[in-house]
Amino acid sequence: MARKDLSLGYPLCLAGLVIGLLALVIAAAQGPGYRLGWWGLSTVFRTVYPLVVGLGALAVVMGIITALLRVRYRFKGIALALVGIIAGAAGAAVPVSMRHVAGQLPVIHDITTSTVDPPAFVAIAPLRADASNPVEYAGEPVASQQRDAYPDLQTIRIRQPREQVFEAALAVVAELGWELHASVADEGRIEATERTLWFGFYDDVVIRIRGTDSVTEVDVRSKSRVGQSDLGVNAKRIRIFRDLLLSRVT
Repeated sequence: MARKDLSLGYPLCLAGLVIGLLALVIAAAQGPGYRLGWWGLSTVFRTVYPLVVGLGALAVVMGIITALLRVRYRFKGIALALVGIIAGAAGAAVPVSMRHVAGQLPVIHDITTSTVDPPAFVAIAPLRADASNPVEYAGEPVASQQRDAYPDLQTIRIRQPREQVFEAALAVVAELGWELHASVADEGRIEATERTLWFGFYDDVVIRIRGTDSVTEVDVRSKSRVGQSDLGVNAKRIRIFRDLLLSRVT
């Protein structure tokens, strides 16, 4: 029985481990590979990620079978099987979680606190000349989806002088490490870009600060240069900015 375990279980254990690690490595490499220009987004999402899910599932199944076979070197074999299961599951979890998030959110990539009068990109507009997503706001089709998905994103109203709010907004941009492209105090306009960590996507932000007699109004717009769905990244970015700004002026 021991020989049978050794001949079947141990090679299966090693194969599952290799496949699981392969799934994890392939999943992790997609972002850096895209940043280096080795492949495009269509390759990642339509070809590679389905492959990763298949490899990850196969590694998990093989690891479970290995554990059931009770290989000769039980502790070592089961330990390797567990590593293969964890690696395979982690690799498959990347595209599965992205698909899950995408399924819960609208397929939009231009988010603003004012869907009626969104801030306009000025300094950043030339930088988006080759972007697949145009600089213009798409209007009501996008606005209605945003209102349903992110009802909390509204114009930020602060009972502080406009000049003080403008300086606080600049400080928040610096704190977040965004690349500043424009800071026009007279117009109350700040434009900046943030590059995402993993895939290196460029997302642009414009901040508009306008004062009235009793309150300063701040509107923020965050728009991805590529991709149809932003997986909620732009809304999250606006929320982070909003919360940091309010912490400085209230």
